[in-house]
Amino acid sequence: MATLVNSIWLDPGDWLNLSFRLFLAMLIGGAIGLNRQITGKAAGLRTHMLVSLGAALFVIVTLTDGSTNSDALSRAVQGVATGVGFLGAGEIIQLSRLSGGKPKVKGLTSAASIWTTAALGMVAACGLWQVAILGTLLVLLILSGAKSLERFIPLWRDDDD
Repeated sequence: MATLVNSIWLDPGDWLNLSFRLFLAMLIGGAIGLNRQITGKAAGLRTHMLVSLGAALFVIVTLTDGSTNSDALSRAVQGVATGVGFLGAGEIIQLSRLSGGKPKVKGLTSAASIWTTAALGMVAACGLWQVAILGTLLVLLILSGAKSLERFIPLWRDDDD
């Protein structure tokens, strides 16, 4: 475990490793963003790329400060998770039905994909590229495959809520 934890810290002069981590974060955001863009969602390619890269940059700052202070890394992760939560909240909108029924909420999946993209960007920044790639594949599987599975799940609604 100690080897894994020590391997995430970076030398600020290690441009190859820094570049790889940031480029991986950008590619992860691009893969998820492309999926959202193709399906016509508001938060698409550029948004997801920027969220993933931005999250990676915030984390990289704490990994290159010359110390192995895990408290700083923890604060960076918490700050990114909170900040991206606000970005995702802006993606969620509530539509009122004209017939006077219950309001319809849209954008939850886009908000979740933005939040998850930030997490994957942070993972890439920590140099855990295997986890980042696997996580990206799982997100793409969920975004592409779960929608078709939902058709087979019966829907029960309680209209008294």
